[in-house]
Amino acid sequence: MNKYKNEERGLTLIEVLIAIGIFLFVMFMTWLFIRQAYSVQSFSFGQATAITEARRGVEKLVKEAREALPGDTGAYSIESADEFEFIFFADYDRDLAVEKVRYYLDGSDFIKGVTEASGNPLTYPAEDEETTVISKYVRNEADNPVFSYYDGDYSGSESDTPLTTPANPLDIKLVHVRLRINVEPGQAPKDFDLESDVQIRNLKDNL
Repeated sequence: MNKYKNEERGLTLIEVLIAIGIFLFVMFMTWLFIRQAYSVQSFSFGQATAITEARRGVEKLVKEAREALPGDTGAYSIESADEFEFIFFADYDRDLAVEKVRYYLDGSDFIKGVTEASGNPLTYPAEDEETTVISKYVRNEADNPVFSYYDGDYSGSESDTPLTTPANPLDIKLVHVRLRINVEPGQAPKDFDLESDVQIRNLKDNL
């Protein structure tokens, strides 16, 4: 009669090392996948939030600038019009007093500044300005201004040439606003451009 002998053989050191290596590789690849998925999701959420905030800020700017008025000091409706700063007067809070409103880009922050008139005679003291960051992650560069200005010949076509900045307030009839938003430059998705036009009612002629 043939006898069979069962021999139990354990794993060799090499086999153990190979198994550990495979396990560590699988764990590393899984970690990379989770990390990448989290990064993409986090960026997408941050980008969406930044775009929403920028859109609200631009909507406020358009509403306020559309109803620009002469200042309580008798100043013209527009005080300054540059590529990255726009200053005008408006009763933005409906309190029957006209405030000086300044929108400007400081680094990657799009900021709104408001100054109440005070004193006798009335003035708008620069030190009294109250500022609020209304949009972050704005990536406009020197060749992509936040503000462009047009006169009464504006037709809405690509051939329209903006006024040279700083623009003469007396020539301005329309303001074009453009914010380029990106939470992390260089990472997909690409920059998001938010644009809007403001026709200043009290300065309109043939628009």
